[in-house]
Amino acid sequence: QVQVVESGGGLVQAGGSLRLSCVASGTIFSINATAWHRQAPGKQRELVAFITSSGITHYADAVKGRFTISRDNTKNTVYLQMSRLNPDDTAVYYCNSQIEGSIQGWRYKYLDIWGQGTLVTVSS
Repeated sequence: QVQVVESGGGLVQAGGSLRLSCVASGTIFSINATAWHRQAPGKQRELVAFITSSGITHYADAVKGRFTISRDNTKNTVYLQMSRLNPDDTAVYYCNSQIEGSIQGWRYKYLDIWGQGTLVTVSS
C-alpha cells in the first residue's frame, strides 16, 4: 500500500508558525512531485505549493513569501514551513504526491496519492 500521511497541524495564534510534514510510505521507486493543497470551510480546495523531484517550487500568491516547501528525499518527506500565519490560512491541509510505486506486486509508473489531511486553525 502506497500512502502519504500528513502531520503537524494544530491551533496557532495569528503571526505564528507551523511546520507540516508529509511522509510517503510503501513500495516506492520515486516521488516525482508533491503538492500541498488546502480547503477552508465552505470553500473549494486550492493549491498552496508544490515541489518537483528536481527541487523546482511554486507557490500560490496568497502564501508567497510566508510559506516554504522543501523535501528530504532520504526520508520520503516533504515539509511545508508556514510563517506569519493569519486566520485566512485556517483550513485542512492535504498532501498530494505523484509516485512511481508498487501495489500488490504491480508496478505503477504514476500513482496519484492523497493524504487524509491535517487541520490548521489560526486564531485572531
